Amino acid sequence: MNIRLFTLSPQVKKTFRSLQKYNYRIWAAGALVSNVGTWMQRIAQDWLVLTELTAHSGTSVGVVMALQFGPPILLMPLAGLVVDHCDRRKVLIVTQAALSLTALGLGLLVLSGHVTLWHVYLFAGTVGCISAFDSPARQTFVSDLVGDADLPNAVALNSSLFNGAQLVGPAVAGILITLIGPGWVFVINGVSFVAVIASLTEMRVNELYRSHEAKPARGGILSGLRYLKKRPDLIVALVMLFLLATYGLNFPIFISTMAVTTFHGGAHAYGGLSSMMAIGSILGALHVAGRSHPSLTVLIVSAFGFGIAGILAALMPNMITFGLMLIALGALAQTFNTSTNSLVQLSTHPAMRGRVMAIYMGIFLGCTPLGAPLVGWIADTFGPRWSLGVGAASGFVAALVGAVYQLRTRHGEPPA
Repeated sequence: MNIRLFTLSPQVKKTFRSLQKYNYRIWAAGALVSNVGTWMQRIAQDWLVLTELTAHSGTSVGVVMALQFGPPILLMPLAGLVVDHCDRRKVLIVTQAALSLTALGLGLLVLSGHVTLWHVYLFAGTVGCISAFDSPARQTFVSDLVGDADLPNAVALNSSLFNGAQLVGPAVAGILITLIGPGWVFVINGVSFVAVIASLTEMRVNELYRSHEAKPARGGILSGLRYLKKRPDLIVALVMLFLLATYGLNFPIFISTMAVTTFHGGAHAYGGLSSMMAIGSILGALHVAGRSHPSLTVLIVSAFGFGIAGILAALMPNMITFGLMLIALGALAQTFNTSTNSLVQLSTHPAMRGRVMAIYMGIFLGCTPLGAPLVGWIADTFGPRWSLGVGAASGFVAALVGAVYQLRTRHGEPPA
């Protein structure tokens, strides 16, 4: 038998090239374990609020979502400053340990039988505040692991790991909730953070790419905003992200309302459709991982494709065809998200990267809850297909913004 049959193709090696670096390998292993735990907790938390602490109150779930994703907007100035001026590895050790303690605390509270809705609100807000620092630190730490040359590949592989965990975490959580209850799921998630903390402590510090040790620029978020003012290319990318994050990335609303209201399915239908979305997200992330460098053209094409896929998904006559369109929708959304992340990081001076990525994460995490009430209201009032139409429209508008900027710069006109 020819041994060459077992050798990896050049394209496969290119797609997974970041894994050749020791520090990234152990980071990826720890992140995968923790991501599964995170998805488990998301399911358990929603289940706890919906079935045990309220009478199926979607509003309460929305409040939890707002408390978890709102703080990154409010804490952008401080978070960006910390990430730019402090050792990102040490920042992550602190934030991951803090997130572990919150999961363990909520789990023990549930197991003791003393948990109330305001406790969940309190823990959700605490997680949101911690994540305001953890998210930009994680995003920018990737460049410390692999360097700028392989940054797009590493960002894409990170997205693959997170979405791969989405295939496993919710299913495991559903089984464990039935067998042992949501409290133990929180405890398991708390323990899962040990994997990330261990990977951070076991890294070869001398092999990290310390580009951020260049003297940081002075000032807080205002210096970041002043920097962006001189970078219309970054502003365009962030505006495109704002449009999709606010109106187009409300997948829990799109999928749940289509599954239950339009196709009259149950929880298993919702879970199955969510898994199909995750499959698409993994494919999109791996596609980006195989590319060398992101570009504005990739953002424009993927945003426009997102709009087309959203329209087609809204028109699908049954759950099977809708699920197939979700694979395409997930792939295009992930291509846009990971490409935007890499483009913004690579286009930003290392000394300003933390502050700019804090703004990026504030938009990415904070704007979805802003658009969710409107998208949800449209689904309730006009039907889920119309809410999907709004999400699709955000893709078309984002593509238009990018295309207009690109055309003007190509023709030598000064950008607005």
